[in-house]
Amino acid sequence: MKHYLRFTAVFIFTAFITLLFTACEKTFKSANTSVSTEPENLRIADKPNIVFIVGDDIGYEIPTIDGGRSYSTPNIDRLAKEGMRFLQCRSAPLCSPSRFMILTGKYNFRNYTIWGVMDRSQRTIGNMLKDAGYATCYAGKWQLDGGDKSIRNFGFDNYSVWCPFKQCPEDLEGSRYKGAKIYQDGGYLSSTITDSQYSEDHFTDYVMNFIDSNKSRPFFAYYAMILCHKAFSPTPDDPEYPDWLAEPGHSDTTFFPSMVKYMDKKIGLLVTKIRDLGLENNTIIVYVGDNGTQKEITSAYKNITIQGQKGQTVEYGIHVPLICRWPGTIPAGSINSDLLDFTDFLPTLAGVANTPVPTTYGILDGHSFYPQLTGGIATPRNSVFCHFKPMQCSGNDKLFRYAQDNSYKLYDSGSFYRFTKDLAEENPLVDSLLTSKQKKIKQNLQAVINTMHN
Repeated sequence: MKHYLRFTAVFIFTAFITLLFTACEKTFKSANTSVSTEPENLRIADKPNIVFIVGDDIGYEIPTIDGGRSYSTPNIDRLAKEGMRFLQCRSAPLCSPSRFMILTGKYNFRNYTIWGVMDRSQRTIGNMLKDAGYATCYAGKWQLDGGDKSIRNFGFDNYSVWCPFKQCPEDLEGSRYKGAKIYQDGGYLSSTITDSQYSEDHFTDYVMNFIDSNKSRPFFAYYAMILCHKAFSPTPDDPEYPDWLAEPGHSDTTFFPSMVKYMDKKIGLLVTKIRDLGLENNTIIVYVGDNGTQKEITSAYKNITIQGQKGQTVEYGIHVPLICRWPGTIPAGSINSDLLDFTDFLPTLAGVANTPVPTTYGILDGHSFYPQLTGGIATPRNSVFCHFKPMQCSGNDKLFRYAQDNSYKLYDSGSFYRFTKDLAEENPLVDSLLTSKQKKIKQNLQAVINTMHN
């Protein structure tokens, strides 16, 4: 009897333990299931959307917020009033070299061999953000050759572009605006569609549709606007538009103010789309010009008149507007005077996306300004560098290498300028007349140039 009772007690105890373990296991699994979705939610919340807009041939003197007096840019100005405006951003003097720097985070001696062709061994911001879980999109001017294979290879799954393959010169691709040929997601759109379109309307709509389709996940939209490159021509808001002959050589600078206004209008539509979707506080918008304004354009800037210097290494060829807006993170109306160049975007966007700067992309030259955006501890650059050898179809293979700070510029030829007092760089400083401070600055800039080699 005692053995029976002992057996019964053991059986009951064992059954109790089994039931208890089973209940605990179910509770653990249930809790574990709810926990497993949490990191996904945190991942999405921790990866803001990114809209990166590049204005074509937009020098620093164009936006009203930066001191421009010739154009209407209310939407760009509003981005600055609601975000951060940078006073000292430098590009390369022409678009193809500039865009290589933006996308790869490298100076051109590391990745650039010929105009408009990016080697597929390179990796870009698109690759970095796609690997970080972003939906990716590229719209507007491609100018990197390779069509579908290259666009996807560089990390962009959705795209609608002009100039998908190398053209020498680019005018062989035809009109950039009215009736432009558009290459989208694997092939050219039918001319029955594009002949009646203004390209910038199509590209803006494409970006907005992409945002709509990906509003529940992190997205990266790179919008390389066609505006305001020549041929200078009427926009759909101009009465001359319906009868305008859309040919690359048909250009009239009197339409440039209208083009700037239309570019600003398209940016306003994108901002409105993001606001209407309730994504404002989780979306950073970056607007930057790719190089100086075309030489045919003369603009009023503050109390002076400026001729565009696109293609030249002087200040008005490389000083460009940069604005970043991210409500709730970037203080509204803030102004930053730190030196930046185009290699800095890749590491900065890595910070925005909370993803590591890639270590497999080769040597990167960028310096993140993410801390400046978020109020963190920043270590600004002391100088920026440029290696400029455009290798265009027409030749133009003269090499310029220089380093600069906020006031002085040194070329590897030895020419040393205080460009803030000599904007045309016509009067190089003489070594024997340099102050001790200027000698130190020149030595520091020379040290930068000396480090810039493969």
